[in-house]
Amino acid sequence: MTSSDATDASRSSSGAVTRALDAIPFNRAHKLILAMVLFGAFFDVMEENALGAIGPTLKDIWGISTPQLALLQTITISAMIIGKVFAGIVGDYRGRRYALAFNLVLYCFGALVCALAPNYLVLAIGRFIVGLGLGGEIAAGMTILSELVATKYRGAIVASLNIGAGGLGNVISFGFAAMVLGPLGQFFGGPETSWRWMFGLLVLPALMVMFYRRYLPETPRYLVSRGRHDEANRVLSLLQAGRLHDDQLVVTEFVPPKTDVEGPAPKVHLGEVFQGVLLRRTCALAVASWMTFGAQITVLVLMPTILVEQGFTVTKSLTFTMVMNFGSLFGAVAATYAAIHWPRRLVMTVGAIAACLSALAFGTLASSAATILLFGGAFQFFVLLLNSTIFAWSPELYPTRVRAFGTAMIAVQGNVAGALAPIGAGWLLDSSGMGTVFIVISGMYAVMAVATRFAPETHGRTLEEINPTSLLPRS
Repeated sequence: MTSSDATDASRSSSGAVTRALDAIPFNRAHKLILAMVLFGAFFDVMEENALGAIGPTLKDIWGISTPQLALLQTITISAMIIGKVFAGIVGDYRGRRYALAFNLVLYCFGALVCALAPNYLVLAIGRFIVGLGLGGEIAAGMTILSELVATKYRGAIVASLNIGAGGLGNVISFGFAAMVLGPLGQFFGGPETSWRWMFGLLVLPALMVMFYRRYLPETPRYLVSRGRHDEANRVLSLLQAGRLHDDQLVVTEFVPPKTDVEGPAPKVHLGEVFQGVLLRRTCALAVASWMTFGAQITVLVLMPTILVEQGFTVTKSLTFTMVMNFGSLFGAVAATYAAIHWPRRLVMTVGAIAACLSALAFGTLASSAATILLFGGAFQFFVLLLNSTIFAWSPELYPTRVRAFGTAMIAVQGNVAGALAPIGAGWLLDSSGMGTVFIVISGMYAVMAVATRFAPETHGRTLEEINPTSLLPRS
Protein backbone atom coordinates (compact mmCIF):
# COMPACT_ATOMS: atom_id res chain seq x y z
CA MET A 1 0.00 0.00 0.00
CA THR A 2 1.34 3.44 -0.93
CA SER A 3 0.60 6.68 0.89
CA SER A 4 -1.18 7.84 -2.27
CA ASP A 5 -3.51 4.82 -2.13
CA ALA A 6 -4.31 5.51 1.53
CA THR A 7 -4.96 9.19 0.84
CA ASP A 8 -7.28 8.41 -2.09
CA ALA A 9 -9.22 5.88 0.00
CA SER A 10 -9.52 8.29 2.91
CA ARG A 11 -10.69 11.07 0.61
CA SER A 12 -13.23 8.72 -0.97
CA SER A 13 -14.70 7.92 2.46
CA SER A 14 -14.80 11.59 3.43
CA GLY A 15 -16.44 12.43 0.11
CA ALA A 16 -19.06 9.75 0.75
CA VAL A 17 -19.95 11.46 4.04
CA THR A 18 -20.30 14.81 2.26
CA ARG A 19 -22.54 13.33 -0.44
CA ALA A 20 -24.70 11.66 2.20
CA LEU A 21 -25.07 14.82 4.30
CA ASP A 22 -25.83 16.93 1.22
CA ALA A 23 -28.58 14.47 0.22
CA ILE A 24 -30.26 14.51 3.65
CA PRO A 25 -32.74 17.40 3.99
CA PHE A 26 -32.74 19.57 7.10
CA ASN A 27 -35.11 17.63 9.33
CA ARG A 28 -36.24 17.00 12.90
CA ALA A 29 -32.93 15.40 13.91
CA HIS A 30 -30.98 18.46 12.78
CA LYS A 31 -33.40 20.75 14.62
CA LEU A 32 -32.98 18.79 17.85
CA ILE A 33 -29.19 18.88 17.56
CA LEU A 34 -29.26 22.61 16.87
CA ALA A 35 -31.60 23.21 19.82
CA MET A 36 -29.35 21.29 22.23
CA VAL A 37 -26.26 23.18 21.15
CA LEU A 38 -28.03 26.55 20.88
CA PHE A 39 -29.56 26.36 24.37
CA GLY A 40 -26.15 25.50 25.78
CA ALA A 41 -24.71 28.62 24.15
CA PHE A 42 -27.65 30.64 25.49
CA PHE A 43 -26.95 29.67 29.10
CA ASP A 44 -23.27 30.24 28.42
CA VAL A 45 -23.93 33.94 27.79
CA MET A 46 -26.52 34.22 30.57
CA GLU A 47 -23.96 32.98 33.08
CA GLU A 48 -21.15 35.04 31.57
CA ASN A 49 -23.19 38.25 31.99
CA ALA A 50 -24.43 37.36 35.48
CA LEU A 51 -21.32 38.62 37.23
CA GLY A 52 -21.63 42.12 35.80
CA ALA A 53 -25.29 42.27 36.84
CA ILE A 54 -24.69 41.29 40.48
CA GLY A 55 -21.51 43.37 40.81
CA PRO A 56 -23.09 46.40 42.53
CA THR A 57 -24.96 44.12 44.95
CA LEU A 58 -21.79 42.23 45.90
CA LYS A 59 -19.95 45.49 46.48
CA ASP A 60 -22.66 46.62 48.91
CA ILE A 61 -23.12 43.32 50.77
CA TRP A 62 -19.56 42.01 50.96
CA GLY A 63 -17.80 45.35 50.76
CA ILE A 64 -15.51 44.24 47.94
CA SER A 65 -13.69 46.80 45.84
CA THR A 66 -14.01 47.47 42.12
CA PRO A 67 -10.58 45.85 41.46
CA GLN A 68 -11.74 42.73 43.33
CA LEU A 69 -14.88 42.62 41.20
CA ALA A 70 -12.79 43.05 38.06
CA LEU A 71 -10.53 40.21 39.23
CA LEU A 72 -13.53 37.87 39.29
CA GLN A 73 -14.17 38.71 35.64
CA THR A 74 -10.50 38.18 34.82
CA ILE A 75 -10.58 34.79 36.55
CA THR A 76 -13.67 33.81 34.56
CA ILE A 77 -12.19 34.86 31.22
CA SER A 78 -8.84 33.20 31.99
CA ALA A 79 -10.65 29.96 32.75
CA MET A 80 -12.66 30.31 29.53
CA ILE A 81 -9.41 30.48 27.57
CA ILE A 82 -8.20 27.28 29.25
CA GLY A 83 -11.60 25.67 28.65
CA LYS A 84 -11.57 26.50 24.93
CA VAL A 85 -8.07 25.09 24.43
CA PHE A 86 -8.91 21.94 26.39
CA ALA A 87 -12.18 21.43 24.49
CA GLY A 88 -10.31 21.79 21.20
CA ILE A 89 -7.76 19.18 22.20
CA VAL A 90 -10.41 16.78 23.51
CA GLY A 91 -12.58 17.33 20.44
CA ASP A 92 -9.84 16.24 18.04
CA TYR A 93 -8.49 13.38 20.16
CA ARG A 94 -11.66 11.96 21.74
CA GLY A 95 -14.52 13.32 19.64
CA ARG A 96 -16.81 16.34 19.28
CA ARG A 97 -19.60 14.82 21.33
CA TYR A 98 -17.25 14.06 24.20
CA ALA A 99 -15.92 17.62 24.22
CA LEU A 100 -19.42 19.09 24.33
CA ALA A 101 -20.62 16.75 27.07
CA PHE A 102 -18.34 17.89 29.88
CA ASN A 103 -18.83 21.63 29.34
CA LEU A 104 -22.30 21.87 30.87
CA VAL A 105 -21.29 19.57 33.73
CA LEU A 106 -18.55 21.99 34.72
CA TYR A 107 -20.81 24.98 34.19
CA CYS A 108 -23.60 23.61 36.41
CA PHE A 109 -21.21 22.61 39.18
CA GLY A 110 -19.45 25.97 39.10
CA ALA A 111 -22.74 27.90 39.13
CA LEU A 112 -23.85 26.00 42.23
CA VAL A 113 -20.54 26.80 43.94
CA CYS A 114 -21.14 30.49 43.14
CA ALA A 115 -24.72 30.36 44.45
CA LEU A 116 -23.60 28.84 47.76
CA ALA A 117 -20.31 30.73 48.12
CA PRO A 118 -19.80 31.91 51.73
CA ASN A 119 -17.01 34.32 50.85
CA TYR A 120 -15.02 35.95 48.06
CA LEU A 121 -12.47 33.13 47.73
CA VAL A 122 -15.08 30.42 47.18
CA LEU A 123 -16.90 32.67 44.71
CA ALA A 124 -13.64 33.12 42.79
CA ILE A 125 -13.17 29.33 42.69
CA GLY A 126 -16.73 28.93 41.45
CA ARG A 127 -16.17 31.49 38.70
CA PHE A 128 -13.05 29.63 37.59
CA ILE A 129 -15.00 26.37 37.29
CA VAL A 130 -17.80 28.18 35.46
CA GLY A 131 -15.25 29.67 33.07
CA LEU A 132 -13.83 26.25 32.21
CA GLY A 133 -17.29 25.07 31.17
CA LEU A 134 -18.25 28.27 29.37
CA GLY A 135 -15.03 28.35 27.38
CA GLY A 136 -15.47 25.03 25.66
CA GLU A 137 -19.19 25.29 24.99
CA ILE A 138 -19.34 27.56 21.95
CA ALA A 139 -16.09 26.37 20.33
CA ALA A 140 -17.20 22.73 20.55
CA GLY A 141 -20.69 23.69 19.39
CA MET A 142 -19.37 25.41 16.26
CA THR A 143 -17.35 22.33 15.33
CA ILE A 144 -20.10 19.77 15.83
CA LEU A 145 -22.71 21.78 13.91
CA SER A 146 -20.36 22.38 10.98
CA GLU A 147 -19.89 18.63 10.55
CA LEU A 148 -23.50 17.46 10.80
CA VAL A 149 -25.34 19.39 8.08
CA ALA A 150 -25.38 19.78 4.31
CA THR A 151 -22.95 22.17 2.61
CA LYS A 152 -25.78 24.51 1.62
CA TYR A 153 -26.91 25.09 5.20
CA ARG A 154 -23.59 24.66 7.02
CA GLY A 155 -22.76 28.34 7.45
CA ALA A 156 -26.30 29.32 8.38
CA ILE A 157 -26.64 26.62 11.02
CA VAL A 158 -23.34 27.50 12.69
CA ALA A 159 -24.09 31.24 12.51
CA SER A 160 -27.50 30.64 14.08
CA LEU A 161 -25.69 29.45 17.20
CA ASN A 162 -25.16 33.13 17.98
CA ILE A 163 -28.91 33.76 17.94
CA GLY A 164 -28.98 31.90 21.23
CA ALA A 165 -25.66 33.24 22.48
CA GLY A 166 -24.97 36.88 21.63
CA GLY A 167 -28.53 37.50 20.39
CA LEU A 168 -31.09 36.18 22.86
CA GLY A 169 -28.48 35.65 25.56
CA ASN A 170 -27.37 39.27 25.78
CA VAL A 171 -30.94 40.60 25.64
CA ILE A 172 -32.53 38.22 28.12
CA SER A 173 -29.61 38.17 30.57
CA PHE A 174 -30.07 41.86 31.36
CA GLY A 175 -33.85 41.47 31.62
CA PHE A 176 -33.48 38.37 33.81
CA ALA A 177 -31.06 40.18 36.12
CA ALA A 178 -33.32 43.22 36.33
CA MET A 179 -36.28 41.01 37.37
CA VAL A 180 -34.47 38.81 39.91
CA LEU A 181 -32.54 41.66 41.51
CA GLY A 182 -35.38 44.20 41.12
CA PRO A 183 -39.14 43.48 41.35
CA LEU A 184 -38.64 39.86 42.44
CA GLY A 185 -35.74 40.69 44.74
CA GLN A 186 -37.80 40.61 47.95
CA PHE A 187 -39.43 37.32 46.92
CA PHE A 188 -35.94 35.79 46.72
CA GLY A 189 -34.93 37.14 50.14
CA GLY A 190 -33.74 40.63 49.37
CA PRO A 191 -30.29 41.78 48.22
CA GLU A 192 -28.53 39.36 50.57
CA THR A 193 -29.81 36.25 48.77
CA SER A 194 -31.40 37.30 45.47
CA TRP A 195 -28.00 37.28 43.72
CA ARG A 196 -27.52 33.67 44.86
CA TRP A 197 -30.87 32.74 43.33
CA MET A 198 -29.76 34.35 40.10
CA PHE A 199 -26.86 31.89 39.87
CA GLY A 200 -28.97 28.97 41.07
CA LEU A 201 -31.91 29.50 38.73
CA LEU A 202 -29.59 29.34 35.71
CA VAL A 203 -28.57 25.80 36.68
CA LEU A 204 -32.02 24.19 36.39
CA PRO A 205 -32.65 24.59 32.64
CA ALA A 206 -28.98 23.84 31.93
CA LEU A 207 -29.41 20.50 33.73
CA MET A 208 -32.33 19.74 31.41
CA VAL A 209 -30.21 20.46 28.33
CA MET A 210 -27.44 18.27 29.75
CA PHE A 211 -29.94 15.40 30.20
CA TYR A 212 -31.10 15.54 26.57
CA ARG A 213 -27.54 15.77 25.26
CA ARG A 214 -27.20 12.05 25.96
CA TYR A 215 -28.73 11.60 22.51
CA LEU A 216 -26.33 13.93 20.72
CA PRO A 217 -24.49 11.85 18.07
CA GLU A 218 -20.83 11.95 17.19
CA THR A 219 -20.23 13.54 13.80
CA PRO A 220 -19.82 11.11 10.88
CA ARG A 221 -16.86 13.15 9.60
CA TYR A 222 -14.96 12.59 12.81
CA LEU A 223 -15.90 8.90 12.92
CA VAL A 224 -14.68 8.32 9.35
CA SER A 225 -11.46 10.22 10.07
CA ARG A 226 -10.81 7.72 12.88
CA GLY A 227 -11.69 4.71 10.73
CA ARG A 228 -15.02 4.02 12.48
CA HIS A 229 -17.11 3.59 9.33
CA ASP A 230 -19.85 1.41 10.85
CA GLU A 231 -20.59 4.04 13.48
CA ALA A 232 -20.59 6.77 10.82
CA ASN A 233 -23.16 4.84 8.79
CA ARG A 234 -25.38 4.49 11.86
CA VAL A 235 -25.27 8.24 12.56
CA LEU A 236 -26.00 9.05 8.90
CA SER A 237 -28.92 6.60 8.94
CA LEU A 238 -30.32 8.27 12.07
CA LEU A 239 -30.04 11.69 10.44
CA GLN A 240 -31.76 10.39 7.31
CA ALA A 241 -34.58 8.99 9.45
CA GLY A 242 -34.90 12.30 11.31
CA ARG A 243 -34.21 10.68 14.68
CA LEU A 244 -31.48 10.72 17.30
CA HIS A 245 -32.39 7.35 18.82
CA ASP A 246 -33.93 4.27 17.24
CA ASP A 247 -33.42 0.71 18.50
CA GLN A 248 -35.02 -0.69 15.33
CA LEU A 249 -32.94 1.41 12.94
CA VAL A 250 -32.04 -0.13 9.59
CA VAL A 251 -28.52 1.07 8.84
CA THR A 252 -27.78 2.18 5.28
CA GLU A 253 -24.24 1.85 3.96
CA PHE A 254 -23.44 5.43 2.98
CA VAL A 255 -19.72 4.96 3.57
CA PRO A 256 -18.00 1.83 2.23
CA PRO A 257 -16.43 -0.49 4.80
CA LYS A 258 -12.94 0.37 5.93
CA THR A 259 -10.28 -1.47 3.96
CA ASP A 260 -6.63 -2.26 4.60
CA VAL A 261 -5.74 0.22 1.86
CA GLU A 262 -6.73 3.12 4.11
CA GLY A 263 -4.35 2.05 6.83
CA PRO A 264 -4.56 3.32 10.43
CA ALA A 265 -6.31 6.56 11.32
CA PRO A 266 -4.00 9.55 10.80
CA LYS A 267 -2.29 10.93 13.87
CA VAL A 268 -3.54 14.20 15.24
CA HIS A 269 -0.85 16.90 15.08
CA LEU A 270 -2.39 19.98 16.67
CA GLY A 271 0.61 22.09 15.67
CA GLU A 272 -0.63 21.96 12.05
CA VAL A 273 -2.86 24.96 12.70
CA PHE A 274 0.32 27.03 13.15
CA GLN A 275 2.06 25.81 9.97
CA GLY A 276 1.90 26.62 6.26
CA VAL A 277 -1.47 27.43 4.73
CA LEU A 278 -3.31 26.77 8.00
CA LEU A 279 -1.12 29.32 9.80
CA ARG A 280 -2.26 32.03 7.37
CA ARG A 281 -5.89 31.06 7.96
CA THR A 282 -5.44 30.95 11.73
CA CYS A 283 -3.78 34.37 11.82
CA ALA A 284 -6.39 36.00 9.57
CA LEU A 285 -9.39 34.89 11.61
CA ALA A 286 -7.56 35.25 14.94
CA VAL A 287 -6.93 38.94 14.22
CA ALA A 288 -10.54 39.39 13.08
CA SER A 289 -11.81 37.63 16.21
CA TRP A 290 -9.58 39.74 18.47
CA MET A 291 -10.85 42.96 16.96
CA THR A 292 -14.59 42.30 16.85
CA PHE A 293 -14.98 40.46 20.15
CA GLY A 294 -12.65 42.90 21.90
CA ALA A 295 -14.77 45.80 20.66
CA GLN A 296 -18.06 44.11 21.53
CA ILE A 297 -17.07 43.15 25.08
CA THR A 298 -15.61 46.61 25.67
CA VAL A 299 -18.93 48.20 24.75
CA LEU A 300 -20.93 45.70 26.85
CA VAL A 301 -18.72 46.34 29.88
CA LEU A 302 -18.51 50.13 29.59
CA MET A 303 -21.94 51.03 28.22
CA PRO A 304 -23.77 51.24 31.59
CA THR A 305 -20.93 53.40 32.95
CA ILE A 306 -20.95 55.63 29.86
CA LEU A 307 -24.70 56.18 30.15
CA VAL A 308 -24.53 56.90 33.89
CA GLU A 309 -21.82 59.49 33.24
CA GLN A 310 -24.17 61.11 30.70
CA GLY A 311 -26.73 61.60 33.47
CA PHE A 312 -28.94 58.52 33.18
CA THR A 313 -29.85 56.46 36.25
CA VAL A 314 -28.38 52.99 36.75
CA THR A 315 -31.77 51.39 36.10
CA LYS A 316 -32.28 53.38 32.91
CA SER A 317 -28.74 52.65 31.71
CA LEU A 318 -29.31 48.90 32.13
CA THR A 319 -32.65 49.20 30.33
CA PHE A 320 -31.03 51.11 27.46
CA THR A 321 -28.30 48.49 27.23
CA MET A 322 -30.91 45.74 27.05
CA VAL A 323 -32.85 47.57 24.30
CA MET A 324 -29.67 48.18 22.28
CA ASN A 325 -28.92 44.47 22.47
CA PHE A 326 -32.02 43.75 20.41
CA GLY A 327 -29.77 44.90 17.60
CA SER A 328 -27.56 41.93 18.50
CA LEU A 329 -30.45 39.53 18.04
CA PHE A 330 -31.34 40.94 14.63
CA GLY A 331 -27.66 40.92 13.64
CA ALA A 332 -27.36 37.21 14.44
CA VAL A 333 -30.51 36.49 12.42
CA ALA A 334 -29.13 38.52 9.50
CA ALA A 335 -25.85 36.57 9.66
CA THR A 336 -27.78 33.31 9.43
CA TYR A 337 -29.48 34.53 6.25
CA ALA A 338 -26.24 35.96 4.84
CA ALA A 339 -24.37 32.69 5.39
CA ILE A 340 -26.60 31.00 2.81
CA HIS A 341 -26.73 33.76 0.21
CA TRP A 342 -23.50 35.78 0.28
CA PRO A 343 -19.74 35.12 0.41
CA ARG A 344 -18.05 35.30 3.82
CA ARG A 345 -15.53 37.92 2.70
CA LEU A 346 -18.24 40.23 1.36
CA VAL A 347 -20.29 39.99 4.56
CA MET A 348 -17.23 40.64 6.72
CA THR A 349 -16.01 43.60 4.66
CA VAL A 350 -19.39 45.35 4.45
CA GLY A 351 -20.15 44.55 8.09
CA ALA A 352 -16.79 45.85 9.31
CA ILE A 353 -17.21 49.14 7.43
CA ALA A 354 -20.74 49.54 8.81
CA ALA A 355 -19.58 48.73 12.37
CA CYS A 356 -16.79 51.28 11.97
CA LEU A 357 -19.23 54.00 10.89
CA SER A 358 -21.83 53.20 13.57
CA ALA A 359 -19.12 53.27 16.27
CA LEU A 360 -18.02 56.71 15.06
CA ALA A 361 -21.64 57.89 15.01
CA PHE A 362 -22.24 56.69 18.57
CA GLY A 363 -19.05 58.26 19.87
CA THR A 364 -19.65 61.65 18.27
CA LEU A 365 -23.42 62.04 17.83
CA ALA A 366 -25.17 59.98 20.55
CA SER A 367 -26.38 62.44 23.19
CA SER A 368 -30.15 61.99 23.49
CA ALA A 369 -32.05 58.83 24.38
CA ALA A 370 -33.17 58.44 20.76
CA THR A 371 -29.69 58.74 19.23
CA ILE A 372 -28.18 56.49 21.90
CA LEU A 373 -30.68 53.73 21.12
CA LEU A 374 -30.43 54.27 17.35
CA PHE A 375 -26.65 54.24 16.98
CA GLY A 376 -26.12 51.78 19.83
CA GLY A 377 -28.61 49.33 18.33
CA ALA A 378 -27.08 49.72 14.87
CA PHE A 379 -23.61 49.06 16.27
CA GLN A 380 -24.78 45.91 18.05
CA PHE A 381 -26.49 44.73 14.84
CA PHE A 382 -23.28 44.85 12.82
CA VAL A 383 -21.17 43.45 15.66
CA LEU A 384 -23.31 40.31 15.86
CA LEU A 385 -23.45 40.05 12.08
CA LEU A 386 -19.64 39.89 12.13
CA ASN A 387 -19.28 37.67 15.19
CA SER A 388 -21.79 35.16 13.86
CA THR A 389 -20.05 35.06 10.48
CA ILE A 390 -16.78 34.28 12.26
CA PHE A 391 -18.64 31.45 14.00
CA ALA A 392 -19.62 30.06 10.59
CA TRP A 393 -16.24 30.66 8.96
CA SER A 394 -13.85 29.32 11.61
CA PRO A 395 -14.57 25.56 11.51
CA GLU A 396 -14.60 25.61 7.70
CA LEU A 397 -10.93 26.59 7.53
CA TYR A 398 -9.50 23.36 8.97
CA PRO A 399 -9.41 19.69 7.99
CA THR A 400 -11.36 17.29 10.20
CA ARG A 401 -8.33 16.03 12.12
CA VAL A 402 -7.60 19.48 13.65
CA ARG A 403 -10.93 21.27 13.17
CA ALA A 404 -11.89 21.42 16.85
CA PHE A 405 -8.49 22.73 17.95
CA GLY A 406 -8.21 25.23 15.09
CA THR A 407 -11.69 26.58 15.80
CA ALA A 408 -10.82 26.87 19.49
CA MET A 409 -7.63 28.81 18.70
CA ILE A 410 -9.62 31.42 16.78
CA ALA A 411 -12.28 31.62 19.49
CA VAL A 412 -9.63 32.01 22.21
CA GLN A 413 -8.52 35.31 20.68
CA GLY A 414 -11.95 36.76 21.40
CA ASN A 415 -11.54 35.88 25.07
CA VAL A 416 -8.05 37.36 25.22
CA ALA A 417 -9.38 40.55 23.66
CA GLY A 418 -12.31 40.53 26.07
CA ALA A 419 -9.89 40.41 28.98
CA LEU A 420 -7.51 43.12 27.75
CA ALA A 421 -9.45 45.56 25.57
CA PRO A 422 -11.84 46.83 28.28
CA ILE A 423 -8.86 47.71 30.49
CA GLY A 424 -7.35 49.99 27.87
CA ALA A 425 -10.75 51.35 26.92
CA GLY A 426 -11.54 52.14 30.55
CA TRP A 427 -8.32 54.14 30.83
CA LEU A 428 -9.18 56.00 27.60
CA LEU A 429 -12.69 56.72 28.86
CA ASP A 430 -11.35 58.33 32.03
CA SER A 431 -8.56 60.26 30.33
CA SER A 432 -10.01 61.24 26.95
CA GLY A 433 -13.75 60.61 27.01
CA MET A 434 -16.28 58.49 25.16
CA GLY A 435 -15.48 59.87 21.71
CA THR A 436 -11.88 58.63 21.81
CA VAL A 437 -12.99 55.16 22.92
CA PHE A 438 -15.30 54.78 19.93
CA ILE A 439 -12.73 56.17 17.51
CA VAL A 440 -10.36 53.40 18.63
CA ILE A 441 -13.16 50.84 18.30
CA SER A 442 -13.84 52.01 14.75
CA GLY A 443 -10.13 51.56 14.00
CA MET A 444 -10.33 47.98 15.28
CA TYR A 445 -13.01 47.22 12.70
CA ALA A 446 -10.87 48.74 9.96
CA VAL A 447 -8.07 46.33 10.91
CA MET A 448 -10.57 43.49 10.92
CA ALA A 449 -11.74 44.30 7.40
CA VAL A 450 -8.16 44.00 6.14
CA ALA A 451 -7.41 40.79 8.07
CA THR A 452 -10.34 38.87 6.63
CA ARG A 453 -9.02 39.36 3.09
CA PHE A 454 -6.27 36.84 3.90
CA ALA A 455 -8.69 33.98 4.65
CA PRO A 456 -10.05 31.79 1.81
CA GLU A 457 -13.63 32.12 0.61
CA THR A 458 -15.67 29.11 1.77
CA HIS A 459 -19.23 29.99 0.79
CA GLY A 460 -20.90 27.17 -1.15
CA ARG A 461 -17.82 24.90 -1.02
CA THR A 462 -17.60 21.50 0.63
CA LEU A 463 -15.18 21.01 3.50
CA GLU A 464 -13.13 18.70 1.26
CA GLU A 465 -12.80 21.43 -1.39
CA ILE A 466 -11.69 23.95 1.22
CA ASN A 467 -9.25 21.48 2.78
CA PRO A 468 -7.83 19.35 -0.07
CA THR A 469 -5.38 16.51 0.37
CA SER A 470 -2.53 18.93 -0.34
CA LEU A 471 -3.05 20.14 3.23
CA LEU A 472 -2.27 16.70 4.63
CA PRO A 473 0.77 16.71 6.92
CA ARG A 474 3.96 15.36 5.51
CA SER A 475 4.81 11.90 6.73
